[in-house]
Amino acid sequence: AAYRHRCCMNSAVSVCWLPLSRAFVAPAFRRSAAASPRSTTLWSSLDSQLYVRVPDIDKVAAESSVYVRGRLHAFRSKGNSCFLVLRQSGGSTVQACLFKDTEDPERSKELLKFLKSIPEESIIDIQGTVKPARVSSCTQKNVEIHILSAHLVSSCTQQLPFSVRDAARSPAEVMESQETERPIPVIGQDLRLDHRWLDLRTPANQAIMRVKAHMASAFRQQLIQAGFVEIFSPKLVPGQSEGGAEVFRTDYFGQQVCLAQSPQLYKQMAISSDLDRVFEIGPVFRAEKSRSRRHLCEFTGLDLEMSILHTYQEALLLVYNVLQRMFEDAEASLGDLLATVREQYPSEPLLLTDEPVILTYKDALQLLRSAGESMSDFDDLSDEQEQKLGRIVHDEYGTDLFAVDQYPRSLRPFYTMPSDTDADYSNSYDLFLRGQEIASGAQRINNPAQLKQAMDSGGLPTDSPSIQAYIKSFEHGCPPHAGAGLGLDRIATLFLGLDNVRKASMFPRTPTRASP
Repeated sequence: AAYRHRCCMNSAVSVCWLPLSRAFVAPAFRRSAAASPRSTTLWSSLDSQLYVRVPDIDKVAAESSVYVRGRLHAFRSKGNSCFLVLRQSGGSTVQACLFKDTEDPERSKELLKFLKSIPEESIIDIQGTVKPARVSSCTQKNVEIHILSAHLVSSCTQQLPFSVRDAARSPAEVMESQETERPIPVIGQDLRLDHRWLDLRTPANQAIMRVKAHMASAFRQQLIQAGFVEIFSPKLVPGQSEGGAEVFRTDYFGQQVCLAQSPQLYKQMAISSDLDRVFEIGPVFRAEKSRSRRHLCEFTGLDLEMSILHTYQEALLLVYNVLQRMFEDAEASLGDLLATVREQYPSEPLLLTDEPVILTYKDALQLLRSAGESMSDFDDLSDEQEQKLGRIVHDEYGTDLFAVDQYPRSLRPFYTMPSDTDADYSNSYDLFLRGQEIASGAQRINNPAQLKQAMDSGGLPTDSPSIQAYIKSFEHGCPPHAGAGLGLDRIATLFLGLDNVRKASMFPRTPTRASP
C-alpha cells in the first residue's frame, strides 16, 4: 500500500510511515522486550538503535549507530555529498553529513536527492553513525553524524515568512550587515509576532521562555517553603474588579462581569478565611490603551498576601528577599540559557547588594530633586523619573533592585492602610528593577468601617456583589495583613535586559493585538 500506519507501543512512541516516495530506508520498528526505559539521554529504544537527544550526542561512543529527530535547520550540498544541521528544542544543533558510497553509489545518489527535496524547518529522523569532527557552526562542536538513512516526519509545506536563522541574529549583526553586499533581512516586530510560533524557535526565545518558567517555579517554591498556600481565584468578577474604568467587560448569562485586574480582593478574603499566607500565579487583565514597551493587556501575575504580626514591612522584606534569591538562583543555575539570550540580546548581569536597599518616598524625591527634577511632595513618578531614580540608586547604592516605601496616600488604591505617623502617606511600597517598577504592595485596611469610609471618600461604589462580599469578609473578623502584586513578564524582561516586554510574553496581548 502507498501508505502504511503502524504504532510502536514500545516507550509510547508513535511512528507514522509516509509514502515510500517521502521516506528513505526507514527502519523497521518493532516492539522490543529488552527496550531501555526513558532517561535524560534516551527518548526510546527501537531495535537496539537509540534515539538520542542532540545535547547528549557527544556522550555516545564514536562509531555508534543512533537515531536523531530534529528540524532541518540548514542544508548545503556539494557534488555527491551534503551537509545539514539538525536543530532540537532549546536550540541545540548537530551537523549530519552524507558522502558518496563507493560500494553502492546509486543508493547514496537517491538518498542525496531525497534530502535535497526536504524543505527547511521540516522535522526529520536521521539514522547514522557518530563520528569525531570539528564543527564550529553547531552547538555540538566535536562530533557529527554520518547519515545512513532518513525519514521525513513532518514537512514544512508553506513558504517561511522569514528564516529562523535570520530571526536568531543579534540587532547589531543585522545593522552591520546592511552596508555589505549581503545584508541580513530586517525582521520587524509585527512580522515576528504574526508568526510567533516560528519566532519562538530561535535559541534566544527558547531560552527566554525557559528562564521565565524557572522564575515562576522559584517564586512558587520559595513561598511554599515559607508556609504559603497556592490559591486559584476567579477571573470573572461581578461589576468592576477593583474600581476604575480599565477593565474588560463581558456578558455572563445576562449579567455584566469583568475580567479580574488582579486577585487582590480574593487574596484578602483568603486571609479572612484563615489561610494566613497565600499566593497565586495566574493571568491578569488590564484594559489599558498604552502601547508602550512595558505594558501588556494580559500578563502573568505573581501575587501574595500574608497576615502580619507587628508591621507591614514583614511583607516588604519577604517580597524583596524572594526576588533577590530568584535572581541570584537564576544567574547561578541558568548560565547556558542566559548566555544564549545575551548572545542575541546583550545585557549585563544584575548588580545586587547583600542587604535590602529601601528608600522612603521622600528620600526618592530628594534624590531626584538633587539630580535636577522639579517635583512636589505628592507627585507620582513618571516612567522617565523612575528610570532616572534607578540610575541614581545603581550609582550611589550599587544595586539594580531596590524598594521605595511610604507612598503618598493619594497615589494608592482605596484599600491601602494609611500611615500611623502621617495621614498623608501610607503603609505601601513599590519594588524596582533596573529603574522600572516590578512590584506594588501595601498593608491593607482590615477594619470594615474604615474601609467603607475610604471608599466613600474616593467616590467608589460599594453596591457591586464582589465589593459587598469583600467588605462582609472583614465584618466577620480579619487579621492585619499585607501583600504585593508582581508581573512575571516584566520581571523576566528586566532581568534579561530586554528592550520590550513583548519579547518575554509567549503570545502578547496589546491594544492592537489579540492573535495569534
